[in-house]
Amino acid sequence: MALENPAFRSPAFTGNTSVSNAVSVEELQDIYNRPTAGAGETDRMTVEDTVVKTALSFGVLVIGAMLGWVTATTMPFLFAIAGIIGFVLALVNIFKKEPSPALILAYAAAQGVFVGAISMFYETQFDGIVLQAVLATLAVVGVTLALFASGKIRASKKATKVFLIAMVGYLVFSLLNVVLTMTGAVSNPWGLRGDDLFNTGIPIGLVLGVLVVIMAAYSLVLDFDFIQKGVKNRAPRKYGWTGAFGIMVTVIWLYLEILRMFAIARD
Repeated sequence: MALENPAFRSPAFTGNTSVSNAVSVEELQDIYNRPTAGAGETDRMTVEDTVVKTALSFGVLVIGAMLGWVTATTMPFLFAIAGIIGFVLALVNIFKKEPSPALILAYAAAQGVFVGAISMFYETQFDGIVLQAVLATLAVVGVTLALFASGKIRASKKATKVFLIAMVGYLVFSLLNVVLTMTGAVSNPWGLRGDDLFNTGIPIGLVLGVLVVIMAAYSLVLDFDFIQKGVKNRAPRKYGWTGAFGIMVTVIWLYLEILRMFAIARD
């Protein structure tokens, strides 16, 4: 004789479903009323969590910039040290397989001191130039973000290849310009950037600056695209720091290029 399965005595199998249904409805209602699980509960990358990480990184950057601004004239060696540390930390964070919040925030602090000191030096030579550069940088970032969010611009393989080629060319030009300026081969304090473009009276630095701004804008598109794909593919939450780091590096580069372009235009 087969043994009776106790499970068949449950309300679901005996026809007495009123109790079980009442409990199920209450449980479903409780689940429905609970707040949506955030990045902390799911340990997955989200846009909101990445925004928080980005804001924190820029907060540290601004604090460092304030320190660099007030110590630019009294402790100029701090500016040089911060620049070297920031450059090293940038390389470490770029080639590190997994993001490190501590190293990214350390980069933000060091680079902030460097940017603050540089900004102070420019401001002493060209009154009001820092505010102009900050507003222009925010405008470029805001327009790029709006166009990306609306789907008007997207990252593509072809555009990325052109971007990488342009980046290599720009880095070679910048290195050559530094060498020529330091060796005295070029007398202009801006180096090749200060030379006229085909005797038009327009400095090469202005034309190059516009191209670099476009390159930096596309770099932002790549940063936004990385975050979008990370969220879509449910990447681990820690990679939100990678997105924050990428945006921060691009914005710093964009700001410094705009600052220099404005200075060349005023000079």
